[in-house]
Amino acid sequence: MKPPSIKDIAKRAEVSITTVSFILNGKAEKMRISKEVIKRVEEIIQELGFKPNQVARSLRTGNTKTIGLIVEDISNPFFSAIARLIEDKAYKKGYKISYSSTENDPVKARELIEMFKSRKVDAYIIAPVPGIEEDIRQLLAERIPVVIFDRNLPDLDVNYVVVDNLEGGYSATEFLIKKGRKNIAFVTVDVEVDQINNRFLGYQKALRDHGMTANAHTLVKIPFDATEEDTNNRLKVLFEENPQIDAVFFSTNYLAVRGLFFLKSIQKPINDGFMIVAYDDQDVFRIHTPPISVVDQPIEQIAEKIIDIILQELSADRSLPQSERSKVSLPTRFIER
Repeated sequence: MKPPSIKDIAKRAEVSITTVSFILNGKAEKMRISKEVIKRVEEIIQELGFKPNQVARSLRTGNTKTIGLIVEDISNPFFSAIARLIEDKAYKKGYKISYSSTENDPVKARELIEMFKSRKVDAYIIAPVPGIEEDIRQLLAERIPVVIFDRNLPDLDVNYVVVDNLEGGYSATEFLIKKGRKNIAFVTVDVEVDQINNRFLGYQKALRDHGMTANAHTLVKIPFDATEEDTNNRLKVLFEENPQIDAVFFSTNYLAVRGLFFLKSIQKPINDGFMIVAYDDQDVFRIHTPPISVVDQPIEQIAEKIIDIILQELSADRSLPQSERSKVSLPTRFIER
């Protein structure tokens, strides 16, 4: 049986093929098509089980209705939660998300941008890696909508959605100080990216504001691709050389999870005498005994802002001069447990 066509829908709805095309391509409102006609056409589309040919549509309109999402690690709970929310919100607006991970490698990030270019995605959402500034600059020069998130690239005039990581780092450290902690270690990932640096700056500022100084011996930088064994060895050295440590602030959730496993292996209890705080919440911190206090990022708001900006850019007339970039910084929330 031959699948239904736009012509079949137009004939059944007693409208022109052009009208059906406008409705399918989301331009009905712009072309001032009445709500009654839109409703009638949509009901017939559903009744006939019509599925538009996406390839033919993209050739006709120049749009693939696809957005490329490039993150550091899609298995990380923070990025997977963001991706899921973006996917849900985009789908409701007629867009699909195609995503991949950079593993913090600029070469891989550039290759992913090129791959998405070949697939002719309509827009990019990127958690950027230092070293891909030129690639993003080229996308912007081509008037392709781009939003970066999680970390900023200060040298680029680009839409971004970030959180106030400095304040987040400050609030976590100040919480520990107010709980009477005197020797607070900072365990972080050894990558030079904006958001990680700002978490450390917040940690330093809180110590200074309370008359304390950061101790180089209690700062641990763990390579992004470190094995569990390597991470454990570095944490072992930290505690062996600094028995006075009474708190640890982990700058990412996955480092905190690794830290919990290590602390259990050396049978070091988390109690009033020794506390830890993690950046980014996840289920394990809620069910751990005792539960772990965290700096919580507003994941729902981040996803909402990203999609709002992307859709606004996609609906803009690209023949007109570029409007001012959207630059959004959201507050974190400290959750005491």
